[in-house]
Amino acid sequence: MARAPKAPRDPALQGDKPSDPQLHLLKLLPNLVSILALCAGLTAIRLAISGRIAEAVFLIALAAALDGLDGRLARMLKSESAIGAELDSLCDFVNFGVVPGLVLYLWGLRSEIEIGWIAVLVYAVCCMLRLARFNVGSRTADPAEKTAFIGVPSPAGAMLALLPIYLSNVTDVQLPPLVVAAWMVAAGALMISRLRTPSLKRMTIAASWARYALVAAVAGVAALITYPWLTLLVLSLAYLAAILALALAGLRKGGERA
Repeated sequence: MARAPKAPRDPALQGDKPSDPQLHLLKLLPNLVSILALCAGLTAIRLAISGRIAEAVFLIALAAALDGLDGRLARMLKSESAIGAELDSLCDFVNFGVVPGLVLYLWGLRSEIEIGWIAVLVYAVCCMLRLARFNVGSRTADPAEKTAFIGVPSPAGAMLALLPIYLSNVTDVQLPPLVVAAWMVAAGALMISRLRTPSLKRMTIAASWARYALVAAVAGVAALITYPWLTLLVLSLAYLAAILALALAGLRKGGERA
């Protein structure tokens, strides 16, 4: 008599575990950096509520630095993944869309509660739209972004939005709440604009200038540590001047073609 074929073993009943691919712990480092940036941003809110605005701004700047690091680490370790990209985008929205608006609101917009909160909402929505556009554009290579960004990136937008705080600490000039609110909305508008903005990771220099670039970077870091408010103010103004220069260059090219 022929024997009936054996039924396949069920791993759950037999105690066998399905094969689980192995992952080097080092490849989790980019995601850990993103999470650390998120923790820095959320802690900035707690410090701002306590009135420690300077420390809150420092943590936002730290989150921006970590944001520039996680992507490079992922490419270096060859650990880029869809979940890593989504994690980075969600952290960016909190750190650069929610936190700066709340810090500015707690710092200088309490006397204009309604208008100040509207500015916070507008800024946050602009940051969300900027990140959504960037995520879509990263999947379809945009030739316009080969040498520059289109619109201000969210970390740079956050640092620009905080410019009234830098100015207040450098000059002791407290801008009126309506001006602060208008500036926050303007920073949001720059993020969703079609203006070309500088991109350090896409800029190139002659090899003979590399030593000077390194010296300038060291001097910049030293200035940031020694004179943080003045350095942040100067960097923000220089960034705005670079955006203006690119816009004028684009208009000039358009006029020549016409």
